[in-house]
Amino acid sequence: MKPLRVCVLLSLLVVALVFSYYLGQPSYWDSVIQAQDAAAQVSVSSSAHQIVGNSDRTAAVEKDADQRSKPGENGQSHFDQYPVLKQPIWSVPAELGTKMPPLDAFILSKAMIEVRAKKNVIVVTFANFAFMDFVLNWVKHLTEYEVSNILVGAMDLKLLEALFWKGVPVFDMRSNMSMIDVGWGTPIFHKMGREKVILVNAFLSFGYELLMCDTDMVFLQNPLPYFERFPSADVLTSSDEVVNSVDDDSLEIWDRTWGAYNIGIVYWRPTFPAKILAKEWLKLLLGDDRIWDQNGFNELLRSNKTGPAVDNTSGLFYARHGELKLGILPVSLFCSGHTFFVQELYKKLSLQPYAVHTTFQFGGTEGKRHRLREAKHFYDLPEYYDTPGGYIVFNSSIPEELLNGGSHTVASHFKLVNYQLVQIRTAFAIAMLLNRTLIMPSMWCRFDRMWYGHKGILDGTKTSQPFLCPLDHVFDINQMLADLDELEFGPGIGFREYSFLENPRVPHEVKTSILKVELCNENKDCSSEKASISLGVLKLPKNKTEDQLVKAFDGYKRFKIFQFSTTEEAFGGFSDIVQEAKFKQRIKTYPGIWCCVMDKTPGHIYYDMYWDLKPNWKPLPPATREDDHKPR
Repeated sequence: MKPLRVCVLLSLLVVALVFSYYLGQPSYWDSVIQAQDAAAQVSVSSSAHQIVGNSDRTAAVEKDADQRSKPGENGQSHFDQYPVLKQPIWSVPAELGTKMPPLDAFILSKAMIEVRAKKNVIVVTFANFAFMDFVLNWVKHLTEYEVSNILVGAMDLKLLEALFWKGVPVFDMRSNMSMIDVGWGTPIFHKMGREKVILVNAFLSFGYELLMCDTDMVFLQNPLPYFERFPSADVLTSSDEVVNSVDDDSLEIWDRTWGAYNIGIVYWRPTFPAKILAKEWLKLLLGDDRIWDQNGFNELLRSNKTGPAVDNTSGLFYARHGELKLGILPVSLFCSGHTFFVQELYKKLSLQPYAVHTTFQFGGTEGKRHRLREAKHFYDLPEYYDTPGGYIVFNSSIPEELLNGGSHTVASHFKLVNYQLVQIRTAFAIAMLLNRTLIMPSMWCRFDRMWYGHKGILDGTKTSQPFLCPLDHVFDINQMLADLDELEFGPGIGFREYSFLENPRVPHEVKTSILKVELCNENKDCSSEKASISLGVLKLPKNKTEDQLVKAFDGYKRFKIFQFSTTEEAFGGFSDIVQEAKFKQRIKTYPGIWCCVMDKTPGHIYYDMYWDLKPNWKPLPPATREDDHKPR
């Protein structure tokens, strides 16, 4: 029996050595990852079916998976059969004398990614048709910085066709998604988030490094060299943190950064830990359709104690059971809507940001668009910059006492904003009467705005007091753009961002066609009107009424811009009481709220365009539920 035992032990030892040898070989782990990738393809197909839940989508997904693995005619994939799909970005197919290929050619495939990827990296966003202008803006900014390894996922056929004819590399997500703006937090919004996670799994399974982005962000320089600095990272993520832990271009210090990881900008490498995270993320979301994709991402990465640091220099740290190497992108360079627009953190640290994501704003999609316009980072169509009828702009003057006098309080904040609201109210009335578009003034605030009670500015942030606040801090931009019934609310009044005339995309012939409007006292210093016109100056008697104002400007429509020196005493009031009532109805809907007083529910306070006509007006939250509505 003894020799038998020895033989058995020797056999076990040999088996162990052989097993250990194969475990140590790259080919073994490659086979494991390949198996996981195969599972990912099944997961992508089955999860997509679960999301939509109809037989048409099931058939489409199964066909997609089949097309990825089988060549088309002549041994080529469907994508390979259409050279037009391999043209450089912005090569317009119509100019190439071509027709749009069949939909099967737009199925996401490795061949499609290979054509676009550089250094094994692909940059991706996705959207439905409602966000086409955001997509084009996103692509335009990247190509400006010579980033061309781009693909865009189309969630509906209308966007797919539109992007193809624009020369933007696009693939069909076959989502059967609504073409309208679905709104944050809606069931379709959550569904769109799951589509993103499906895409992450798909791209990682193909073996590519992936920069996955939301469309409501833009790049301000080429970000890819930054990610190359951290080759051992599995995942690099942006953050909602508003307090920077570093003053340079280092990654944020992981144990001093508490804000949620934001999935609007995430860099993935196709490593084993990253693939496992992506698959668990998808599984989590498919198990509960109420979970927001970003919350699921944070839950997985924070479910166990994070840390320790990977090393003493990179800023990377361990997450997910100590298996995944994670880095938090610096909030001064990969900016949120707060660190970029409110704090202007990059300016205070003398840094050049890589990106801005339009978070921390209060106007939905319209608010995001307006934020980017204010920063001159949104590419509109040419007609946006030369509006029929022309523009009105006025010089806004604010007393120093309102800006910096006394303590920063709710009362002093509203005193500052209310002073500006009266000027803007007059400017809107003049713009409506003259059928012109109002270029909004820059807005100044003493207090920040949030969704919860705070002391005025957030602790630890570098927000100045006062600060140049985004328009959506004070105005309800959605309501300003709403298609209101003209019979009840009068004609709509167009508006542009305060930085409009600084934008290089505004034509020179618009910027230079200016009639300066100087207010004067009638029968006293208005006598030189004709001589002044030759110099591009109109001397306008103060307090002209509705009919008088329209008549005064009747002969000057050739000027693109009427530039008022002030709005104070620029308008003497309406002569048509019906017109006035409609204007008031419209303008009362424009202001938003300030939020919020601490330790009070509700804690928000409504801005009021007619606060000065209410003797007992005070900046107070609604006293009762019945009082919680816009001012009447």
